[in-house]
Amino acid sequence: MLPFLEGVAKLAGDTDVLHANFYDELSLIHAYNFLAKSRHKNAIMYIAAHGAHGQVGNVELLNIFAAAQVIAKQCNITGVLIGSCYGGECSTTLETGIQSSQLRWCASYASSANWLQGTLIDCAIIESMLDLPSAAYKKSEKIIDRLASALSPFSPSYPIGEDYQEQPVSLRDSLQFVIQPEGKGRRARNVSQEIFDVHAQFQLGSDEGDDS
Repeated sequence: MLPFLEGVAKLAGDTDVLHANFYDELSLIHAYNFLAKSRHKNAIMYIAAHGAHGQVGNVELLNIFAAAQVIAKQCNITGVLIGSCYGGECSTTLETGIQSSQLRWCASYASSANWLQGTLIDCAIIESMLDLPSAAYKKSEKIIDRLASALSPFSPSYPIGEDYQEQPVSLRDSLQFVIQPEGKGRRARNVSQEIFDVHAQFQLGSDEGDDS
């Protein structure tokens, strides 16, 4: 993953990539402590590891979010992208993961995810969200529009992976988004359907140019 992220950083400009490995909960805490030493204008946490059944990299997903919440304010982390198979299979986990924290958005896959295609989608999301102005996090519409724009080059009906029964799952059904706009009383909620509805507006109509 690292070369892809470094490429995104070079494309975006004025962007650092901090990288740390983890293998269990203890090494995850060590990785977070390393990342916590830096503060950025807009930081995105990207977790890339094998996942299934509520775990990512042998760590409970809720524990990953709990640790991220601890350092989110210190590092100015605005979003968490779980680039793992089945990281988004339970929307409630994603909602709980960012609720009542500084984290404004998170995303993951509800199915398995083909490595290269998933990596390209992840990079597109990261590149798009890196330069989102802080004021945009006050409005759901602006967050949704930016995430939909990031996905615009990708087909929602593409089979990004499979479910546990090895049946194909489309990108639209797999990729889950939860946002929590800034403001008192705002709660985290799943906006996947809204994002793919806006995504359709970025596509050229099949009947474009047809005057009939």
